[in-house]
Amino acid sequence: MFYKVNDTSIRFTGRWDITEKAATTTAAGGMIEVGFSGTAAVLYFDMEMNMHPYPHLWISVDGGAKIETAVDHVLRVEAPGAGNHVVRVIYKSAVEEQHRWYKPLIGKLRFTGFEAEGTAPLPEDKREIIEFIGDSITEGVLIDAMYTFEQYNQNNRPNQDDSTATYAYLTAMELGMKPVIMGYGAVGVTKSGCGSVPKAAEAYPYNFDGSPAKAQNPAVIVINHGANDRRQPVDLYVSEYRNLLKVVRKINPDARIVVLSAFCGVYPRELTAMVEEFNRENNDSVYFIDSTGWIPEEPLHPLRDGHRIVARHLTEELRKIL
Repeated sequence: MFYKVNDTSIRFTGRWDITEKAATTTAAGGMIEVGFSGTAAVLYFDMEMNMHPYPHLWISVDGGAKIETAVDHVLRVEAPGAGNHVVRVIYKSAVEEQHRWYKPLIGKLRFTGFEAEGTAPLPEDKREIIEFIGDSITEGVLIDAMYTFEQYNQNNRPNQDDSTATYAYLTAMELGMKPVIMGYGAVGVTKSGCGSVPKAAEAYPYNFDGSPAKAQNPAVIVINHGANDRRQPVDLYVSEYRNLLKVVRKINPDARIVVLSAFCGVYPRELTAMVEEFNRENNDSVYFIDSTGWIPEEPLHPLRDGHRIVARHLTEELRKIL
């Protein structure tokens, strides 16, 4: 029997546009959970407009090892035996430069449902949400930079990137929280980025153009922007960062908002002063964490070890806030 995306046996985590026919995301790190009964399930994806190289996924069954695969029209999952099972699919990585904001979407994951003997209940998930807003570093770009198989560098991205190895995902796991990740390559507070994604304040309210993002009600929001703004005048950077804070606060009135300075050292003193001024003017309590010195400024995109170091520092700092 076929089950649509609005069935109660399916749960989505992340920034998804969900209709009766499909659930679509362009943000790496989004997760699909499917509860099925029997020995097998077939997952269906709408591949229209997707192009080589296709997005990569992590797939696991019943909490077992994660297996990496490129998305396809159907992905078959076979359980070790009959009974109730849970499949977890995480949007691991994609090509930054593929169109992923304005339709027709190319760099997207679109799930249309699954086929199985029956459905099964999903385990309860009471974890609080921690949301991360950032750029290619938050997306997980070049975490495995050594995997270069194709001449055009962007075509290596699905093999080189991993949203689940980022400081964001690792910090959420360490804190026992559920990660919602919004990271897009080359985006900053002052500029648009790869795939036609607008600058941060304009993009945040949406999943992609024409799709308002559902409020996640996060307990904590961590913002890390600056790596792509480092060549901009400091006054513009600070002004645009303040605009982003206003947008994020309006949508999330109860969340703890954390401004995390760029790991490559972009205007940390000025950012500190802006946060203090923002709090005074708005009677707010936005937190500032200075990441200066946590990792070397190069490479700009940390490898796996660099992300683990950042996650260790950030987890320690966030525990002081939570």
